[in-house]
Amino acid sequence: MPAVTQTASVRRGPLVVAGGVLAAIALSSLVNALIAVVARAVGAPDDFQPLTPGAYIFLTTVGVVAGALGWAVVRKLSGNPEKLIRWLVPVTVVVSFVPDFFLFGDGGATGVVALLLMHVAVAALAVTAYRKVMPLS
Repeated sequence: MPAVTQTASVRRGPLVVAGGVLAAIALSSLVNALIAVVARAVGAPDDFQPLTPGAYIFLTTVGVVAGALGWAVVRKLSGNPEKLIRWLVPVTVVVSFVPDFFLFGDGGATGVVALLLMHVAVAALAVTAYRKVMPLS
């Protein structure tokens, strides 16, 4: 009997997806806390607002939720979501860097580099979570 290969899109329940998104927010916030502590230890100004927990936890939450929504849209509408995600994620992360470059005056190079690292860390953790709870194929 010939083997039939079938590619069916895997669907997870909303609670699983929400749990994955919440896990990405929590882990990303923890990693960002570590980045902020290290950045301050190596010279980022103590009064640099983006490195305060309230700022980075809020922006991490917004970024992860926005990313999840974008991921869901790509997953639903794209004929080849894997190919689209492969270029869309890096482009989105690089575009997200732009506002940080305007903060050199307040945070110096150390503060800005910390923010850039935060963007990359959040993207890496979020994409890992999205792939588990919202597989592309």
